Formats: sequence, C-alpha cells, structure tokens
Amino acid sequence: MDSEVVRRVWQLLEAPLESQGYELVEVEYGRHGRGGLLRLFVDKPDGITLDDCAAASRMAGALLDEADFIQGSYTLEVSSPGFERPLRKPADFERFAGERVKIRTHTLLAGRKKFSGVLLGLQDGLIAVDCDGKTYAIHIENLHKAHLDR
Repeated sequence: MDSEVVRRVWQLLEAPLESQGYELVEVEYGRHGRGGLLRLFVDKPDGITLDDCAAASRMAGALLDEADFIQGSYTLEVSSPGFERPLRKPADFERFAGERVKIRTHTLLAGRKKFSGVLLGLQDGLIAVDCDGKTYAIHIENLHKAHLDR
C-alpha cells in the first residue's frame, strides 16, 4: 500500500538525513509505468544544491536497498521542495509565519475547506491563517495539505 511505503520511508530516512544536515520535507510514492516512483523532497537552512540532492539520493538509496521493503522496481527521485514548499510538521507552521500559504482541510471549517492567506503561526495545535483580514484557526489534525504560496 502506498501510504504504508510513505510511512516506512519517513521512519527509515528522516533521522539519517537530519544527521547529515538535511530536512526531509515530503515523501511521495505511487505507481509509475511498470514500477513505482518514490520522490523525496529535502531542504537545508541555506538552500539545497544539486550536489546535496545527489548526496541525499546516495544515502537514501543505500538505506532503502538495505531495508528492502518496497515491492518491485521503483525509481528514486530526490529534489528541492521548491517555491511552493509543502508544510506538514508543526515546526513548519512556526518557521514560515508571515509567509503566504494555501491550506486544505479534511472537514469544513466556517463552511469551507480551502484557505489562502498569510500564515500567522501555530499555537496549541491550531494553525492561524489570515485570509483577507479574517483569522481562521485550523486544528493541525484537520490539515489535509498545506504549502507556501510564493
């Protein structure tokens, strides 16, 4: 199952990548052609370079080969999270306060699931976002997807 692969990849790679100065931002896995496609998005405080992506790919590839839990063949891609960096960890919502974001929720909040505005931060499990002068408090458990909107 794709979500099980994603969960195991997070568990396997987050700490080793962090020990080398990289932040694992997002993991995506799905079927692609006859095999699978595993995408890792990594970052570091001063930005990510092509050499960083290559180094992270070598490390991740070796650990994934050793763990050998992904069925069948797959392609591993490692890249920068880009301008529309996904936000998923509580620390992301603190770090990027003041930036424009797009957020989708699992369930309706004030009659809507999509929010676009300025991230105000995270406090007590609530993500605060200002959408055109109105502040919404979105519980982190209700978060479906969020990314920067640069």
